[in-house]
Amino acid sequence: MQVVFFGSPSFALPSLEALLAARHRVLLVVSQPGKPVGRKGDVTDPPVAARSKSLGIHVFQPPTLKDDAVVTRLAETRADVFVVVAYGKILAQRVLDLPRLGCLNVHGSLLPRWRGASPVQAAILAGDAVSGVSIMKMDAGMDTGPVYATRETQIGEEESAEELGARLAAMGADALVETLNFLEGESQIFSPPLPQNSSLATICPKISREDARVDWTRPAFELVRRSRAYTPWPGLFTFRRKTRLKLSGLSPVARDVSGASGSRESPGVLLEAGPRLVIACGEGAVSIATLQAEGKKPLTAAEFARGERPSPGERWG
Repeated sequence: MQVVFFGSPSFALPSLEALLAARHRVLLVVSQPGKPVGRKGDVTDPPVAARSKSLGIHVFQPPTLKDDAVVTRLAETRADVFVVVAYGKILAQRVLDLPRLGCLNVHGSLLPRWRGASPVQAAILAGDAVSGVSIMKMDAGMDTGPVYATRETQIGEEESAEELGARLAAMGADALVETLNFLEGESQIFSPPLPQNSSLATICPKISREDARVDWTRPAFELVRRSRAYTPWPGLFTFRRKTRLKLSGLSPVARDVSGASGSRESPGVLLEAGPRLVIACGEGAVSIATLQAEGKKPLTAAEFARGERPSPGERWG
């Protein structure tokens, strides 16, 4: 089958590799433009573009899909199907109408739950026990199209978004190839795509860096989920004095957070500063495994305590 592949981050790489391994012809890869990265601001391609170029696949990185010239370029491929995996931009109806078999999307949730830009993180933040992937036939709505197939998996109690996303990406790649086999008439295990029950839909917005700022007034269990959901990006962070600290490996601490007078310790107060760092939350407390100041290497809690000498009773955030 002749395919145009739309994708940008590493989540999309297993699907691209699976298409190639299944001997589908990837005519063109459409990816986001490169962006400045690091202190030097070197322009760096997203993972899908970089991998495709290394394989000798034609790569197209328009800043927008709205220009007539871009639509013409896509139409000239005469692709059977467009495959979209975490591309990062909305496809207008005139783009969706171009391929003979329509556009397929590999989405990192069990639709209609978690329509939107951050389904993997949203599932962890909500404390979902189960997640999965959906192969959807795209329409003009936001993840509202009918679904060909789903694959379900349990979410590990300590699993980060990076770890869960990697598993879902592999599951989605397998389901994508099986769906294409069905569309080619080589498989009878599928049926035409089924419409979603929109009354069950939940929405997850795009994540910003500011979403990862710690609010110590929140319960400990919620901050632990945020630590998992925002690993590796954007990275949970707080401030100690004027220093921004990226935090990872948060875990709940079963202890009394009352002060010497019996009053409850205020959220954000450092309770322990020895081999481990423990901070009071709105409910309970959390232990922090790793801390990283801007421009410096990550340190374990013990290393940070030895070097920075934090004192119990000081307030963070």
